Amino acid sequence: MAAGARTTWRSTVHVFHLVWDASRHLTLGLATATLAQSLTPAAQVWLAGALIQAVADGIVAAPDARQPFVDRVIWLAVIQLGLLLAGSFFQTLGNVCQQLLQEKLAIHVQLKIMAHAATLDLADFEHAVYYDQLQQAQKESANRPVQMVSQVFGLGRSLVTFATLLALLLGLGPIVAIATLLAPIPAFVSGSRYGWWGFQQMRRQSPQRRLMTYLTRLLTTDEYAKEIKLYTLGDYFIERYRGVADDYLADTRALLLRRYWLGFAWGSLTTLASSGTYLYVAVRAVGGAISLGQLTIFAGAATQVSGAFQGVLGGVQGIYEHGLYLSTLSDLLERQPRIAAPEQPVPLRRPFRDGIAFHHVSYRYPGRDELALDDVSFTIDPGETVALVGRNGAGKSTIVKLLGRLYDPDEGQITIDGRDVRDYDPAELRRRFAVMFQDYAAFQLSAGENIGVGDVDRVDDARAIIRAADDAGADGVVAKLPEGFATTLGKWFDGGHQLSGGEWQKVALGRAFMRDARDAEILILDEPTAALDAKAEHDLFARLKALTHGRMALYISHRFSTVRMADRILVLEHGRLIEQGSHDELMLQDGRYAELFELQAASYR
Repeated sequence: MAAGARTTWRSTVHVFHLVWDASRHLTLGLATATLAQSLTPAAQVWLAGALIQAVADGIVAAPDARQPFVDRVIWLAVIQLGLLLAGSFFQTLGNVCQQLLQEKLAIHVQLKIMAHAATLDLADFEHAVYYDQLQQAQKESANRPVQMVSQVFGLGRSLVTFATLLALLLGLGPIVAIATLLAPIPAFVSGSRYGWWGFQQMRRQSPQRRLMTYLTRLLTTDEYAKEIKLYTLGDYFIERYRGVADDYLADTRALLLRRYWLGFAWGSLTTLASSGTYLYVAVRAVGGAISLGQLTIFAGAATQVSGAFQGVLGGVQGIYEHGLYLSTLSDLLERQPRIAAPEQPVPLRRPFRDGIAFHHVSYRYPGRDELALDDVSFTIDPGETVALVGRNGAGKSTIVKLLGRLYDPDEGQITIDGRDVRDYDPAELRRRFAVMFQDYAAFQLSAGENIGVGDVDRVDDARAIIRAADDAGADGVVAKLPEGFATTLGKWFDGGHQLSGGEWQKVALGRAFMRDARDAEILILDEPTAALDAKAEHDLFARLKALTHGRMALYISHRFSTVRMADRILVLEHGRLIEQGSHDELMLQDGRYAELFELQAASYR
């Protein structure tokens, strides 16, 4: 119970900070409207009783003495009309504030999630627990923060309404008031228990919902459409979705049926208490113990005080339940990256005077037994071009990720310009890299943006974008587009233009060349020619010889026509560096490199 109260309080404070940051004016407007509405029920009950009593007194008064009662009825009716209009106004104000606040808060929270996700480590994006947490946070953060704030304000409204109505009801006797109060408690306890079970079920079902989202994406985006149609996978994935969805619905249905039918049973106690109170008041009125006006007041108070108390208990239950779900958002936003800038980062020199060095570096991916890199040592001197060669899984891409400090090594040290990479600010260090990965991003943006985001500080610099496209050989691709650099690429948006694999690769390469030699002193190309034909590959490397001048360049490639142009070649196998040297030196060694080269060369003879 204490832990639940702490969770609820923590979530409430966190949500109010979010709502306040999203819009102070709308939050204050919602609070004002809620407070005004909380005073209305007791005033309406009292006015209704006073009005009926005035009518009753006027009926029994002498004909010549009825005018004062008529005047009183008129004034009470006018006040009641004003109260009804004010109640309607504040309800409308509250609805407007809540709807606008919900939209602003959904955007505000989504921006916070996006900004926080941008600070997390690559390892977080490769972990299923993170994706479950992210999906839960995104799913629940759209509406629950405003719902929780509304629930808190509603709780305050119910408390004020309950206190004012209870004051009226106590005139009838404390026993009646206590019975009215106790009746809703069993339903509250039951609802709270099922709220907790529902939250736990939501967490258990998160992998199922994520799989359903993924299966939906498979059949609704262009990324997988070709293979799904050619392999006729549509029905297979639909059946997979149906199977997962059936299990999900069965669990959800079982909990909902238990929750709401049991809630109905316990809620009937409240109905019985209200009906009993109403009967008791009616019997006393018939016996002459209370007046007709008091009958109206007590009956109205008895009916509404029960509802107000249910509102108090329901508000506490709702806040508790919303707090459980929103704790996932809090946990996500509190998740901190392990790879972060030191308190006093070492400034990077421009240009680098020393090169890159791996000193006995080992790394194992989380959850894996085997080492991805095992005691790897090598250097890259300023202006030197080095190629990485090896079978898939040999550790080539791991070297790139460690060099860019997307991971930190488990053992050993990586230095750039003579200092451990952990001494630098990672963001500043990465600005010195120009990178194109084999699994490059194909942004559903304009061609100009696709290239320009390689240097976000110059994303609108048309001359820099044209130069980068020309350097990468993407100028010919852009020239064929209907609106040139303004053409949207991909098929997700209206007017989008899809590119071939080789064309996309040239655009991605242009992104790498957005950073000139003054900014990017380290050029990393992971399979830069994988989707290019032989002529395009030859043209590209004619450019690369000039573009890499003065830079440290690291190539990863399976094409030995690319590899042999490097100053030095590193041969990896099972995470270990087994050979290094120039193409001619490695051919003379007649080792693994020579074997791989001959195997590939044989296919062209």
